[in-house]
Amino acid sequence: MNLLEPIVAFHSDLKTIRRDLHAHPELCYEEHRTSDTIARLLEGWGIPVVRGLGGTGLVGVLEGTDRNGPAIGLRADMDALPLQELNTFEHASVNPGKMHACGHDGHCAMLLGAARHLAAHRDFPGTVYLIFQPAEEGGGGGKAMIDDGLFTRFPMEAVFGMHNWPGIPVGSFAVTPGPMMASSNDFRIVVRGKGTHAALPHLGIDPVMIAVQLAQSLQTILTRNKKPIDTAVLSITQIHAGTTTNIVPDEAEMVGTVRTFTIEVLDLIEQRMHEIARGMELAHGARIEVDFQRKYPPLINHPDETRFVTDVLRSLVGPNQVDAATEPTMGAEDFAFMLQEKPGCYVFIGNGDGAHREAGHGLGPCTLHNGSYDFNDELLPLGASFWVKLVSDWFARPRSV
Repeated sequence: MNLLEPIVAFHSDLKTIRRDLHAHPELCYEEHRTSDTIARLLEGWGIPVVRGLGGTGLVGVLEGTDRNGPAIGLRADMDALPLQELNTFEHASVNPGKMHACGHDGHCAMLLGAARHLAAHRDFPGTVYLIFQPAEEGGGGGKAMIDDGLFTRFPMEAVFGMHNWPGIPVGSFAVTPGPMMASSNDFRIVVRGKGTHAALPHLGIDPVMIAVQLAQSLQTILTRNKKPIDTAVLSITQIHAGTTTNIVPDEAEMVGTVRTFTIEVLDLIEQRMHEIARGMELAHGARIEVDFQRKYPPLINHPDETRFVTDVLRSLVGPNQVDAATEPTMGAEDFAFMLQEKPGCYVFIGNGDGAHREAGHGLGPCTLHNGSYDFNDELLPLGASFWVKLVSDWFARPRSV
């Protein structure tokens, strides 16, 4: 691996920063201490900071040799999860019910490592915007920053993001052009019938049986309405109805999620859910309410920027350590909002299999959104070196006049 020696030299400092952030996790739009810590470090390295985008978000403005030159954005997310940490090692969360179980502490530390190096080596002809985003975990912080003027106040050619990925070996990366992660959408369906005694079902309208039929019918959207080659998931994750054994309730509720790689497939699924619900209403004399909430769009990597990132990665760790056509995941990520606005690419950096965890880790696996997870500090100089090499290679690209 072609790690930058100055970054390797302050690896222990990055490890200290990462573990401090891990020990003090903050949830969506509550990242006040985290934001303060990041701003203090950036300003200490001579990087001006603009705060308040998306609430607790901030942007470091790192100028090179030509402040009027082109600009790019590098993004890290800051928020933690509402999860009780199972680890008991020294840097475990001190905030009950809150945990950095997705590695955002590591993402911030890697970008801070790149910022420290770039601030001391400003030999690039342009500006790097260091984007520290709040509320990725369901809060739509990326969109909130955009709505607050991220791309108008800080014009940039492209934007790039990175996420650690357990299961991929340390020293390896994964990326793919096109869909990399799915859209995330929630639905809530309420079937309103007519309650009755369970021994006299003919006197009521049974919302439970309607909900059962509706749940089965919704799956036909995937098997009979959607093209087989188009990928989608429709998962009903909760059904609630009734309070006792001998009463047919007045209503039943279902909630779940829909994931797709394209907006067109998402449009089809939402439309058919409403149509099937209306048909069930007519068939059974019930009232059915469908509340469909679109959360995050699909994350679509741009082809040119993905080719560029792939070349950067291969020069950093070698071609055998880069999966340039990785399988997309049905997980979601609100960096998708930024890629809707600007060209760019999102990449996975391998977090290993969990063997890096110190004594005192929980008994669960080292997977994302798990109480036994911990970010792998071996990645800190690698991720920071990637960011620096990306910046160097981006500004070295030939540009048409």
